[in-house]
Amino acid sequence: MPTIDITTTQNVTIEYELAGPQDRFLAFFIDAVIVGALFILIFLMLLEAWINELEDGGMMGRFFNLLPIMLFVSYHLLSEIIANGQSWGKKAAGIKVVRLDGEEPGWSDYLLRAVFHVVDTFLSFGTLAGLLINSSAKKQRLGDMTANTVVIKVKFNKRFQLSDILKINSIEEYEPTYQEVRKLREKDLLLIKSAIHRYHTHRNQAHSEVIDKLVDRLVTVLDLDERPTDKIEFLQTLIRDYIVLTR
Repeated sequence: MPTIDITTTQNVTIEYELAGPQDRFLAFFIDAVIVGALFILIFLMLLEAWINELEDGGMMGRFFNLLPIMLFVSYHLLSEIIANGQSWGKKAAGIKVVRLDGEEPGWSDYLLRAVFHVVDTFLSFGTLAGLLINSSAKKQRLGDMTANTVVIKVKFNKRFQLSDILKINSIEEYEPTYQEVRKLREKDLLLIKSAIHRYHTHRNQAHSEVIDKLVDRLVTVLDLDERPTDKIEFLQTLIRDYIVLTR
């Protein structure tokens, strides 16, 4: 799968896996179902009160013609602002919106993305969005290009590498160092593993500082008496201990 490197404002380079067309279509389909349900609900609520206006083709009729577009744009804008770049469909598909410059997307970025759905999705019946996502290097539709955003995968691979398991032959042959590691969750260990990988891949001061802060946080969370001197070995030990104590 294609990936992209994004350098954060702290000068930390993070590699993300770009969301593919299938992921984005799944998110779009779920969002469309939600918006469709909202439209039907509003339609049924207003139909009885304004049945005469609808039959006459008045303002209310035009309102209902535009309502799906207004709902879809508003839904994407509000959900992505509230959920930090994830509509309900994106949450289900495990993808989210991020900025290419490493900054947190703002409401204006989400607004651009939402408004451009009119062109990307409605006026072209989704054809333009599909073509651009499939053909562009960063899998961007027009809304992404305008807002300087991309859509990435956020679902972690929930399995450790086989090599991590094979390093430990048996529980009897390995004595865990930090029993307190049971306080952590699987996603915490995946974050630790990812931080180690980024540190080895991008050796710079920023990633060293990330490792320092991560170790400090873990010492506090695990309530350890002293701070380890070899930070990377400490993190790797936590991973080994977690595998043994929880498998």
